[in-house]
Order: sequence, then C-alpha cells, then structure tokens
Amino acid sequence: MASGRIDWVDYAKGFCIIAVVMMHSTLGVERAAGATGWMTYVVEFCRPFRMPDFFLISGLFLANVIDRDWRTYLDRKVVHFAYFYVLWCAIQFILKSPVYVGEMGVQGTIMAYLETFWQPFGTLWFIYMLPIFFVVAKAARAAKIPWQVVMGLGVVLEIVHAAGASSAASPFPTGSVLIDEFAGRFVYFYVGYIAAPHVFALATWAMSNVRLALSGLLIWGLMNGVVVFAGYSQLPFVSLALGAAGACAVILVSALLSRLNYADFLRFCGQNSIVIYLAFFFPMGVSRAVLLKFAPFLDLGTVAVLVTAAGVVGPIIAFLIVRGTRLDFLFKRPHWACLSEPKHVLQPAE
Repeated sequence: MASGRIDWVDYAKGFCIIAVVMMHSTLGVERAAGATGWMTYVVEFCRPFRMPDFFLISGLFLANVIDRDWRTYLDRKVVHFAYFYVLWCAIQFILKSPVYVGEMGVQGTIMAYLETFWQPFGTLWFIYMLPIFFVVAKAARAAKIPWQVVMGLGVVLEIVHAAGASSAASPFPTGSVLIDEFAGRFVYFYVGYIAAPHVFALATWAMSNVRLALSGLLIWGLMNGVVVFAGYSQLPFVSLALGAAGACAVILVSALLSRLNYADFLRFCGQNSIVIYLAFFFPMGVSRAVLLKFAPFLDLGTVAVLVTAAGVVGPIIAFLIVRGTRLDFLFKRPHWACLSEPKHVLQPAE
C-alpha cells in the first residue's frame, strides 16, 4: 500500500496509460512519415489487451460504490468524467481550430464540435464511455438483473463485434463510436466489477509465487505474439480470449513490479493516469512535428519512443505547474461542477 492506494493497481494503470500513449504516438509518427518503424510491432503485440485491461481495472472498485444513492453515484461516476470530456474537447478544438476551419470552414468546425456530444471525439472516447458503463452496471443491479445475464450479454456483444471485421452478417461496425465501443469493451469493465476478488487474489498469488508467475508470463507472451503476428487476434472468440489473457498478464506484471523500488515512475503515471490521458495529445503532436523535421537521422521507431515519452511526461509537468493556481480546473473538477459535496482531490479513473 502507498498512501492508502493499492500499489499494483497503480502500476497496472500506469502500464495501460503508457500503452495508450504509445499507440497514438507510434501510429501518428508512421502516418506523418508515410512509413512504419519497429515500434509498430510493439503496438500490435499490445493491441489485444491494451484497452480490455484499462476497462477491467476501471471496474475493479465499482463494488465499493455501486450501492450509493444515485445523486452521489452520478456525481462521482458521470458528472466527473463529463466535466473533463467537455472541457478537453473544447481545448482540443480551440488548439486545432486553424486546421479545422481551413478544412471545414467555421460552420463545419462548429458542427463537428457539437457532434462530439454524441460521437465521442478522438483520444477522449475512453472517458466518454466510462460513465455509460458505470450507469449501465448500476441500472442492471438496481433492476436486479442477474450478473450472469449481464455478463453473458457482454460476451455475446464482444463476439459479434469481433465478427464485424470478418463477417458481412455482423451489425458491427455501426459507425457509432458509442455503440461499437460499448459492444467491444463493456464485458471487460463488467468482469473487473464482478471478478474483482479473483483479480486481487491473482495479484496476491503472483507476489508470493514469482517464478511461477514469470513462467506464466513467458508462455502467455509467446502465445500472444504467435496469434497476433499470424493475423488471428481479431477473430471472434480469439479476441475475447486474448483480451482476458492479456489483462491477467498485465495484472501479474503489475503485481511483480509492486515488489520493486525502481518502478515508482510507472506507479506515479498510474496515480495520474487521467491527467496523462487528457493532455497527452499536445506534447505528442508538438514533439512529433519537431522530431520529424529536425531529427531526420533518427529511425521511426526511436522517434515513436521519444514522442511517447513526451506524451507521458508533458502532461505530468503541466499538472505540477498548474496545481494550486487558477488553472487548477484543467485537472481538478471545481465546486460548481459537483452535484454533491466535492472531494478536493483529483479523482482517478477507477
């Protein structure tokens, strides 16, 4: 434990947020350069479990709050994320407005911004979906729907969603980020909620059985790599199995890392994952443009690593600079945006 937090959970969140930044950074560099680098293989390896694990971790502590009254629950699990989503959508549109206006005109830019209220915008779609998952989970519990039924529906949706890439009979993708991502991701969030005791037991086991945990990770890594690079990772049933196995692997890695003292930066990233998630787009974009223009001697893989580092460190620096100032509202929800008595700390995306 560190300051009342569970260390391995913060490590897992740190791993997830860095993986997300890495994906966007690598794809952005390769798209801008018109070529691929060695980091694309790392991104592909992580693809099956990157977001499943993020959503599973987000559901881990739901059992602690799901029975709260609706007002308090909506404040912490809906209004909290809605505030940051609306704020940072506006910030991104303002910063990118010269490009958008040049491409779509003023009216088109305004309409594109309004569309973000029902079509999750760019990198912010994760915090758009989380409140929906929280509400669905609580509504299902309030309606006394057996968890086995909800879980089963989540599994079916994920399988049908995965079939969308290989079967014309599948209704997915629909073109709606909300619908498509709900179908593909809700089951992992709900598993985090329902199976939380087993997840914590797995982490505890790993910390007591290091050799067995490392052996399991080696076997998983080989299997995940073979399936991914053979081109089968996004097939129905396979994607679900890889997502679940990868989430377990991240839990094992995080539990083992929590025994070490030199991985504190990863834990710090996990503690501030929402800060990184909200603001990484700016240092990522700036560093990408600078490196591609002024460091042509670097290979694209190295550029992607440096851009990823900028995307992770930049938001943390910004957070530390604005903390306690009038710009604190960028990362801490103000009193007027609360339905209930606010907690004057940044609520992590759990």
